[in-house]
Order: sequence, then C-alpha cells, then structure tokens
Amino acid sequence: MDIYKQKSKWKWYLALSGIVIIAISMLYTKYLTDQLAAEENKKAEQLKRATESLSYSFVDSSQCDITFQMEFLSSNTSIPVLWVDEFNVPMDARNFGEENDTSVAFREKKFLEFKKKGIEPSVVETPYGNQYLYYEHSFILTLLKFYPFVQLVLIAAFIAFGYIAFSTSRRAEQNRVWAGMAKETAHQLGTPISGMVAWIEHLRMMKDDDEEVKEILDELDKDVDRLNLVADRFSKIGSAPELKAVNIYDELEKCRAYMQRRAPRKVEFDFPDPAHAPISVKINAHLFVWVVENLLRNALDAMGSTGKISVEVYEDEKYVCMDLSDTGHGIPASKLKTVFQPGFSSKKRGWGLGLSLAKRIIEDYHSGKIFVKKSGIDEGTTFTIHLPK
Repeated sequence: MDIYKQKSKWKWYLALSGIVIIAISMLYTKYLTDQLAAEENKKAEQLKRATESLSYSFVDSSQCDITFQMEFLSSNTSIPVLWVDEFNVPMDARNFGEENDTSVAFREKKFLEFKKKGIEPSVVETPYGNQYLYYEHSFILTLLKFYPFVQLVLIAAFIAFGYIAFSTSRRAEQNRVWAGMAKETAHQLGTPISGMVAWIEHLRMMKDDDEEVKEILDELDKDVDRLNLVADRFSKIGSAPELKAVNIYDELEKCRAYMQRRAPRKVEFDFPDPAHAPISVKINAHLFVWVVENLLRNALDAMGSTGKISVEVYEDEKYVCMDLSDTGHGIPASKLKTVFQPGFSSKKRGWGLGLSLAKRIIEDYHSGKIFVKKSGIDEGTTFTIHLPK
C-alpha cells in the first residue's frame, strides 16, 4: 500500500475519532445542562410560592411560622432573580452581584433586558397586588453550556502543539539520518575511487603506446570524475554549502549536454541558448546540477523513448525562475501534495528520494522554492524553481 494513502487514512480515522469524542461530550453536557435547568426552574417556582406565603404571613403573622420561608429565600445564592411590582417598578434583586443587587439603575436596566428578550415572568399573588418574578439561569449553568466548546479548543490546541513538537522532532531526526547516510556514502565511495584512480594510472604506464587502451582509460577517467562528483554531492548534505555567483545558462547547458548523451535519440531537448545575456545567481553548482539532473531523469522516465523536454528561464522582482517541462504521462492531482515527500515514487523501482533531496537542496541550502507548476494525465508536467537574485 502507498504509505501516503495509509497516512491519509489514519488522518481520517483520527479526525472521525475526534468528532465522536466531541459529539459524546456535547451530548452529555447537554443532558447535564437540561437536568440543571429543570432543577433551577423548580427552584424558581418554589421561590415564587415562598414569596407568596411570606406576603400572606405578614398580613396575619399568627397563621404560621415564617422561619422556613425566610431561610428558603436566603438559601438561593446561585439563581439571579428580580422582583417587579404591579406598576413595573423593580423592587429587589438577588445574585447579580453585591453592588448590582443594591443598585436601582441596574435593576431597571435588567428589567428592560428581560422585557426585550421576551422573558415571561412568574406571577406572584400577594395581598397587596400581583408581583412579577423574573429569573435567569445561574452562572455555573451558563458556563457548563460552553464547556464542550472550551473542551474542543483545549483538545485542538493540545493536538496542534503535540503535532508541531512531534513533527519538529521527527524532521530533525530525519535530517540527522539523511546527513549521516549521505556523509557515510561519500566516505565509503572515497576508498574505491582512490583505488580506481591508482589502477588507471598504472595501466597508462603499462600500455603507454596502445591507443585503444588509452581511449578506454580516458572514458574510465570520465566515469571516475563522475563518481568523485557524486561523492562530493553527498558530502555536502547536512552542511552549509558554499554558494558562488554563476551564469544560470552555463549550468543548464552542462546538464543538457550530460543528459542528452544518455537519453533516447527521439527525445528532444529545448534548452535556452547559453549565448543569452548572462543571468547571475548564487548557487552551489554541484548541488544545483544534481537537482536539475533529478528532474531530467524523472522527465525521461515519464516520457519513455519519445517526447520533448524544455526549459524556460525568466525573472521577477525577487527571483530567477526556471520552468522545466516534459511531455510525459503527468502526475495525478491526488499525488501533487506528496511528490516531494520521502518515499514518493511513480516507478516500480527506486527509493523515491530524488524530489525530496531536490526540495531540501533548493529550499534549505539556496533559500529558494521548488514546486509543481502544472501537471495533467498524458499532458506532461512542469516543475518550477525559484532562486533568489
């Protein structure tokens, strides 16, 4: 299975699990708030009855003991209540805050708010005329209603910070592994290359007069130089490479000349003329050529034995830009986000590290950008490289 398909599935599984957790939390919180709201409604009704009972007790105090009513009214320390007389004048308030409860202006303001919201009061029948009891749910119940959203934000923040920390740690570990493998590869290549150089020189001395052997040794020299270039490229991974100003057209011409000799004859290379007015960029030539060669190899693999590879160079305000296009089979839209990730490959053979290395070289070492500008099935692909001026 494609590792990125598997990774995408795990993301959906985690997202679905998160949604289920939040849904359960919201449903359970709603159940609790409904229960508390029902209890507060009952308590408000009991406050109404206690007020009625207390008002009649004042008319005839011999009828009953008012201690219970007084204690019950005093026990309400959570539900904000407002008493209004029959002339719509607020008389008393409780649990809005110590200062607000005693403020005439606040009571009038709160009464207008209740009226504006269309809240129907409980009618309190007293010997002196009807009173009206307005109330709202307690602050604790209001907070509980927002608890799922607070929980969602906290869980999301925890996941985000955890993901960032894990990704940073994993990326740093990958960088160390990459750099270590690259340097070890360069080190391991050094010994056989040195041996090959020595054997070539030995054969030159032995067959100094044999023109055919000389021709073969000259080709071997070229291959050894190529191996030295590969080893040098690997040795630069993981360390800050030296950047020098070069003519971009000259470097592209080197890539074309090398790759065209190794490409099928029916593949056409349309590169800029190196005689163009020079465009100077600061790059590490060995690493930059490596990137272009990776893109050209991918293009050749995508086209097969026929097709066209073209390169266009242009400038904008900040960058020198290069578009490398091929007429190959293209990249599916579903794969565009993963082409630069380690392990991605559309070929049956290969490690899928070429484009990942290219991205690292361009973005980390040259402070540039590399991306797929456009691609379509059987319409070819265009990669774009931006290098700072």
